[in-house]
Amino acid sequence: MSPTLTDANATLRDPGDGLAVLESRGSIAETYGIPLAVLAELTHRCPLQCPYCSNPVELDRGGSELTTEEWKKVLTEIAEIGVLQIHFSGGEPTARKDLVELVQHASDVGLYSNLITSAVLLTKDRLSALADAGLCHVQISFQGNEPIVANRVAGLKQAHEKKIEVAKWTRELDLPLTVNAVMHRQNLFQLSDIIQMAVDLDADRLEVANVQYYGWALKNRAALMPTFEQIEETSRIVEEAEARLKGILAIDYVVPDYYALRPKKCMGGWGRQFFNISPAGKILPCHAAESITGLEFESVRSNHSIAWIWQNSEAFNRYRGTGWMPEPCRSCEFKEIDFGGCRCQAFALTGDAGNTDPACTLSPLHEKIFKLAEQESAADNNRFIYRNFAGGTLETEGDHGA
Repeated sequence: MSPTLTDANATLRDPGDGLAVLESRGSIAETYGIPLAVLAELTHRCPLQCPYCSNPVELDRGGSELTTEEWKKVLTEIAEIGVLQIHFSGGEPTARKDLVELVQHASDVGLYSNLITSAVLLTKDRLSALADAGLCHVQISFQGNEPIVANRVAGLKQAHEKKIEVAKWTRELDLPLTVNAVMHRQNLFQLSDIIQMAVDLDADRLEVANVQYYGWALKNRAALMPTFEQIEETSRIVEEAEARLKGILAIDYVVPDYYALRPKKCMGGWGRQFFNISPAGKILPCHAAESITGLEFESVRSNHSIAWIWQNSEAFNRYRGTGWMPEPCRSCEFKEIDFGGCRCQAFALTGDAGNTDPACTLSPLHEKIFKLAEQESAADNNRFIYRNFAGGTLETEGDHGA
């Protein structure tokens, strides 16, 4: 699950405090600044088997996860360098028994905390305990607006019903709620109803997030890829809903890269606003960065501080800024707007993370990728390949297409 960068509380400290900490350690913070937010992937364990999962194909095992004390040390350290937001994610973060303790510590050190969850493991008492510990925001992923489609996508019976229940508890506890609707060919026909579901749940925000093809999702691309006609209709529905629900529901819309004209500003640009910490403690420029072979990522368990890793590690500096860019990116007027797009996608589609993101019309592969999307979306393939926890895969045929 991907993070939502929520607005930080006005009561948080001046981020300039963190800049001073970085500068005092001899870094070059004035060049890159400090990260706004950190995604803490507490675990890769998850009760769901979503075919669009962006986590790595090879997951971190439970025995390699950071301990409670290691995570608390991390939270203290990132607060010291001026990070404002912590997004607790996974896998499923509620699989960690120490989650309430970690949320409390985040609150104690002044971090705005967001829980990114499938919600299926939560009880009302535990959610209440999280709220009492200082949790600031809840983001729940939904796979549809009704059980038949949603539970099939999630790979778990009664998952949708539990998500609805937890969303209601969230609002009863007066916690802000984001509905994260992961959209693809097999559920886009439900979009209008999903928007209404978000309104009915009294959500503050809705993410209409078309699947991004990294990690396990790449194995299911042919079953997930929407048609171009679906995307045109999606854009129309979102535009109408944004106008109709202004002041009621904020809607974020992520267009599928394969149909885009311009690449997205991935995570605000590589190593500019954000970093991710894996369950085993690796510090990554984005949640999919480990898919790029040949990059070595520093760990919070190393002798280096997080501030040093953010500023000086080779992995963060490899694609930072614009100096690494090839043509046509180097001469592009948008190079400091999209910062070259997504490095993980460039690697997945071209074999070289330094190439132009094929989502850009200036890429020599853009037309090929667009045609690939059209071909895969037109094929009669609704079969999902799920993970299973014995290390293999499970395939199921679906009855619900576009």
